[in-house]
Amino acid sequence: MASKLPSTLLTWLVLSTCSLIFFYSKLLPLYPSSKPSKIPSSPPPTPCNLFSGKWVIDPRRRPLYDETCPFHRNAWNCIRNQRDNMNRINSWKWVPEECELHDIDPFEFMTLMRDKRIGFIGDSLNENFLVSLLCTLRVADMDAKKWKRKGAWRGAYFPKFNVTIAYHRAVLLAKYDQEINGVKGAYRVDVDIPAKEWAEIGGFYDVLVFNTGHWWGYDKFPKESPLAFYKRGKPIIPAPNMYEGLEIVLKNMVVYIEKEFPKTLKFWRLQSPRHFHGGDWNQNGSCLFDDPLKKFEVDLWFDPRNNGVNKEARLINELIIKALEETSIELLDLTHLSEFRADAHPATWLGKKDAVSVWGQDCMHWCLPGVPDTWVNVLWQLMKNRIGRR
Repeated sequence: MASKLPSTLLTWLVLSTCSLIFFYSKLLPLYPSSKPSKIPSSPPPTPCNLFSGKWVIDPRRRPLYDETCPFHRNAWNCIRNQRDNMNRINSWKWVPEECELHDIDPFEFMTLMRDKRIGFIGDSLNENFLVSLLCTLRVADMDAKKWKRKGAWRGAYFPKFNVTIAYHRAVLLAKYDQEINGVKGAYRVDVDIPAKEWAEIGGFYDVLVFNTGHWWGYDKFPKESPLAFYKRGKPIIPAPNMYEGLEIVLKNMVVYIEKEFPKTLKFWRLQSPRHFHGGDWNQNGSCLFDDPLKKFEVDLWFDPRNNGVNKEARLINELIIKALEETSIELLDLTHLSEFRADAHPATWLGKKDAVSVWGQDCMHWCLPGVPDTWVNVLWQLMKNRIGRR
């Protein structure tokens, strides 16, 4: 009997050890390791191309705001100015070819952006964009107040969500003054210095949307008062022409943006197309259309090879796309979808007596509500995708 005792003891020890291992394995998930798993996450889904598609009529569509929005700019308030066909203008929906563009949910947007700030920097077409966004988001916070600080031209603060959204007017992005060596005439452009209207914003904004282009033309700066380009305080020799100067400014501003805003989510909105028909803005050009352009008409109007009055949008886009290569700035390519919408400008309904006789029809800016509301939907879908992954 004594010789069997070690065998019995050994069996007991083995069974006890197995039991302890089993018991410990059951408890282990309740006490996770303090170190995160090294297992690589799956790559984020590739976003669909929202910029290629077509406009489809949907009579059920209704804008989220009307003429009573306090952030309106009078010349773009086409409902108040009694522009024809506003219901039809706002019945068109942009439908991408291979995916779906969702309408913005103002409450979801503001919840995602809680305690954050969005800045628009550029010319009046970015202001047009901003007003659409402010009026849309006011649905989620009717206590929104006008906001104008940090050099902003205009903006709004939404107290319910602690969100600030503002526009900084900087039409060339770079600093410019109508004085060279104390003499007025040509405009001095310092290609390597940002305009003071946005030079001091530092890290204030979490999201930035840039644009420029609509002031880069001889209608804004004729031969009598041209642009003269300077770098490091000295004239650039040989003197660049208008488009060469724009290319230099773009390169320098992109370098500045990348350096100063490394952690900011950055977008660059490509050109908003004009729709002057029968002449330019100062040649009785008009945009009195009832429907969007047909697909075959778009290239006739905008392809530079056709030398039409609206060709500059695609020319400038080529320079912008080149300047943004290999940067963290994302293209917001709203040009093509907007090219169709010759029907959606304020045209003669400018809300001010004699405005058309002085300035001509407005075939550049957009009625609100209108096409910029689709821009807002695109921006929202991209922001939700990017911020949600951060």
